[in-house]
Amino acid sequence: MKLTIVYDNTTTDSNLIAHWGFSCFIEYNGKNILFDTGGNGRFLIHNLKHLNISPESMDHIVVSHTHFDHIGGLSEILNANRGKASLHLPKNFRGVKFDNKIFYYDAPAEIDKGIYVSGEIDNIEQALAIKENGNLVLVVGCSHPGIRSFFKVFKKYGQINSIIGGLHDFKEIELLKDLETICPTHCTKFKNEISRLYPEKYIEGGAGTIIKL
Repeated sequence: MKLTIVYDNTTTDSNLIAHWGFSCFIEYNGKNILFDTGGNGRFLIHNLKHLNISPESMDHIVVSHTHFDHIGGLSEILNANRGKASLHLPKNFRGVKFDNKIFYYDAPAEIDKGIYVSGEIDNIEQALAIKENGNLVLVVGCSHPGIRSFFKVFKKYGQINSIIGGLHDFKEIELLKDLETICPTHCTKFKNEISRLYPEKYIEGGAGTIIKL
C-alpha cells in the first residue's frame, strides 16, 4: 500500500501548494482511492499534477465530512475524473449531482475488497480503513467523533495498526501506543506531544509525504 498526502497545511515540496485542508491518495491492490479533496480545487489539481497522479485513475473517492476544507476540491476532481470513480459520502451530504455512482453511509460497509468506511458517526464524519497484512490502516479527516469511536467501529474488520490524517484536539494520546505508524496531519493540535511520546512511530505529514506500508 502506498499513501501520498496530496493536500495539507504544510508541504514537503516547494513545488506543491500548502493550504488549510486535507486529501490523501491511496494505491492499494490495483485500486486508486482519493480520501477527501482539500479546501481548494485549483490547488488540489495542481498538487496532483505535480505528483503525477491522474484524476481519471481514481476508482473510489471518499469524503469524510462536509466541512469546506475537506470538500472544497470535490467539484473539480469529479469533473476531471469524468464519472469513473464511485463516490462514497456520509449520509448527511446531499446535493452532489455528477455522473459518478454515489453511495451514502450511516453504518460500516466494505466498499471494495479490504476497503471499508465507518459510515457517518455522531452525524458529522466517517473514516476509511484498509486491510494490509491482516491489520487495518486508518485514514481520517478531522476525527471529530474521536479516535476511540473509529477504533470501535472498525474492530469487526481487524486491528488498527496505523493512522494517517487529522486528529483535531484529540487528547487520548495513550490510545496510539500500540500502533506501528502515526502520521498526524492538518488540524492535529497535539503533534508535538505525539512526536515526543512516539518518536519511533511518528511520520511528519505535509503535502508530498509518501508512506509505504
